[in-house]
Amino acid sequence: MGCSRRRNIPLCSGGGSIPKTDAEVNGDSPDRNWPGAGGCHRPGEMIKYTNVHISVAGPLEVHMSPELAPEEIAAALDAVAMDVLGSAGIHSPPVDCLQLARALGIAVAVDDSQPGRARYVRLRSRRSGPAKPAILLSGEPRAERRHWAVAHEIGEHAAHLVFSLLAVEPCQAARNARETVASQLAGRLLLPTRWFLPDAEQCRWDMLALKSRYATASHELIARRMLECAPPVIISIFDHGELRFRRSNLAGRAAPLSAVEMECWRAVHTLGLAQQEWEGTRTIQGWPVHEEGWKREILRTEAAEFGVDV
Repeated sequence: MGCSRRRNIPLCSGGGSIPKTDAEVNGDSPDRNWPGAGGCHRPGEMIKYTNVHISVAGPLEVHMSPELAPEEIAAALDAVAMDVLGSAGIHSPPVDCLQLARALGIAVAVDDSQPGRARYVRLRSRRSGPAKPAILLSGEPRAERRHWAVAHEIGEHAAHLVFSLLAVEPCQAARNARETVASQLAGRLLLPTRWFLPDAEQCRWDMLALKSRYATASHELIARRMLECAPPVIISIFDHGELRFRRSNLAGRAAPLSAVEMECWRAVHTLGLAQQEWEGTRTIQGWPVHEEGWKREILRTEAAEFGVDV
């Protein structure tokens, strides 16, 4: 696609360093015991592809009813998320999900004995009265994981509003529809579309600027939400030099990594600096999420217009 250009980008638009903590969207921790973790690749060395998620489906995978278009479902999710935030008096980022839960009348308590990071329950007091909603949270040290876990359980709490808005009976939806709705709501509570999209456009989709503004959301969640926005993009996530996730928001399989994308990734991985390159009509942005014993890099590849192979 022609020659490429690269430039280094400061770690943060306001100075300083990348926040140390990050979280997988599903809460799984990176394997810090992976052989060779933190090492750099030699020039020309081939990157390893292990358990790569290359999606062939659209970014919004909520199977509720064949009569509903993805745009209708997305609009309902956005509306419910904004209503939930508004009812709690939250009108700007970052969203503190523990504060949000309390404002909604949902108690949050720590329960280190549970196997998962959080669960939504209804607790009945010893006195008579209706059961009250509560979120039992494990003692997770990472802030983004705590916020995601609580946001997901709030999503469970509010999922019925999405079904009601779409006039869908939960029992008639796919078996995992409620869980998927809860996850989609969680992403929109931490990164509401009405705020996130204009902010992303204003900073030209700079991951580090967005992370600074939406501090309670993980880098990965920010990257995945980019897939739910209009520009045609591919998101690639690398852990310890391995491509773990590559997905496009266009129909069909994401194109393989190009030579320029590989060059951009290597620079981010080795230098620990944000990079930007151009390949024909495509803009490639890369960001490091590095900490001791763990190296992650995220690439965002955008085509100038739809119809270009991304």
